[in-house]
Amino acid sequence: AVDVATKDELAVARDYYKELRAKVRSDRVTIAATGVLAITNGFNDVLQDDLRRAETVSLPLALVLLLIVFGSVVAGFIPLGVGILAVMSGIAGMFVLARFTDVSVYAENVVTLIGLGVAIDYSLFITNRYREELLRGRRSEDALAVAMSTAGRAITFSGLTVAIGLSGMLFYQGTYLSSMGVSGAIVVASAVFYGLTFLPALLAVLGKNVDRLRLPILQPDTEGRGWWHSIATGVMRRPVLVLVPVVAFILLAGSPFLHIHLATGDVTMLPKHEESRAAYDRLVDDFAGAGQNHISVVVDYPEGVTLDQARVAGLVELGKRLTAVRGVQRVQGAFALDPRLTADAYTALYAAPAESWPPQLRALAQGIGEQRLATIRRQTVGAHIVLFDVVTGDATNSDEARAIVREIRSLAPPSGGELLVTGFTAIDVDTVDFITAHTPVAIAFVMVATVIVLFLLLGSVVLPLKAVVMNLLSISASFGALVWVFQDGHLSQQLAFTPGPVDPSLPVIMFCTLFGLSMDYEVLLLSRIQEEYRRRPDNTHAVAMGLERSGRLITGAAAIMVGVFSAFALADILFIKAIGLGMALAVAIDATLVRALVVPATMRLLGDLNWWAPRPLARLYRRLGFAETASTPGLAAGAGDD
Repeated sequence: AVDVATKDELAVARDYYKELRAKVRSDRVTIAATGVLAITNGFNDVLQDDLRRAETVSLPLALVLLLIVFGSVVAGFIPLGVGILAVMSGIAGMFVLARFTDVSVYAENVVTLIGLGVAIDYSLFITNRYREELLRGRRSEDALAVAMSTAGRAITFSGLTVAIGLSGMLFYQGTYLSSMGVSGAIVVASAVFYGLTFLPALLAVLGKNVDRLRLPILQPDTEGRGWWHSIATGVMRRPVLVLVPVVAFILLAGSPFLHIHLATGDVTMLPKHEESRAAYDRLVDDFAGAGQNHISVVVDYPEGVTLDQARVAGLVELGKRLTAVRGVQRVQGAFALDPRLTADAYTALYAAPAESWPPQLRALAQGIGEQRLATIRRQTVGAHIVLFDVVTGDATNSDEARAIVREIRSLAPPSGGELLVTGFTAIDVDTVDFITAHTPVAIAFVMVATVIVLFLLLGSVVLPLKAVVMNLLSISASFGALVWVFQDGHLSQQLAFTPGPVDPSLPVIMFCTLFGLSMDYEVLLLSRIQEEYRRRPDNTHAVAMGLERSGRLITGAAAIMVGVFSAFALADILFIKAIGLGMALAVAIDATLVRALVVPATMRLLGDLNWWAPRPLARLYRRLGFAETASTPGLAAGAGDD
């Protein structure tokens, strides 16, 4: 093994790494590169491959599902086109953002994943409602007016809830999560923008041609009391009998999350065949010291390092205390050369001429080597800092290594200095602590803001609270699956990954994204139920009709989103694979168990209480004018359609 150091820092060196690596080759031996620079390059390359693979799989799959949902080639292509436009705008916004702040290497993949999902969903909702109104005999202009005043209104509020969820990442300032949240919000805003401008303009141009090139075999029956109506009425006949086992199953699925172990990602997130990962594994297997964990302990002297006897004595004492920490194998540095050396000996070594050294010190210096001794001092003693390298055999993200970092930080610093600890384990400790400390506030903000937005949509305080609980159920199941698969290692062979701790940013990204995405279906369903309730104020009838009118659409939209997310589960990077699989599971559970069973059961149990709001809030809701009523031109014409 050969250790190569570049003259530039990582941010500069990564720009010319490929050129440098291409020059290091041989016809006689196999050469592989690893290390921080090579691993960073490996992540970038594999992420690009993952993105291309996901797009290649997800776009055709989404088109097939759209054709099944619409039964029309023209209608099927419309949401896909809007999705591509939204993703392009989102990625453009991400690159603009990158000019002002650091953007995560994962951002492009996550933006594409979110953008395709929400843009296709939003376009699907509006296009479906437009076609539905055309089938009722409306003129194209009236059908478009109704579609925009209902489905258009729903996607506006849905976009707000998704943006609110993503804005939860802004509470993690100083990490890449904040820029990822902004990037996600940009692509969601793009999806809503195109859904409210480009899409209605396109539908107005197409008119009834939106149903051209129909596929009769796949054409759904849009009339009558269908399968979804039967499900809703069946659930509402025995709501408790349905609700208890379904909720119990979801909570059981989420229970593995209770033993989650958080740790920052490392080279094991790369696939085993990637060069830097393979070279790292080979080094660890062949060289005993290659897998050792190095913790850097820095003593910072603001007034500068002066090697007087008192200061040297403090540094030597610190070296001995570091060596005594449980789990530490050895300590390296200019003041930890040999446990037999006293503070006076170190003072002489670094301050007195070599001619005056006692024989023992001279023998030690000769054993180390004059050049080596100079190198150690140059690398560990600076103008203001002194560095100790603490070596342990414990893995960087293990509880034992974290305990070492915490114990070192509890040590009193030498007089006049400040004790700082860094290295992979210290960064891991700080990252996990930072994220867990900020998460309660982020969750509270997302939930409270979502409740407010849903109140403005529905005029009820009960339904928004119920919607939040429904979302938490869906997310809890996906979090449980995340731990069961990626931490506990189930399906690791089938999905080709190395199990290990969960990156602390992964649950944050999934929660902030899924909370908004799951609300898509809640907004669509509750908007349709509310519409039916206003026509006929019978809660049971409204729920059954709302699910009948939107159930098939929710299933189709969820199937498309699951398909898009599952394509990202094919990624080689563990982080992207986990996001794709976790989100696919969450959406599948949300659209089936939660929306089809739990929602109608809870709404049946709550009855007319679903629509309750305190009088002051009810007056505020009416005054703000967000409600759609029969006076709305499009709806007034259709008020008696049922």
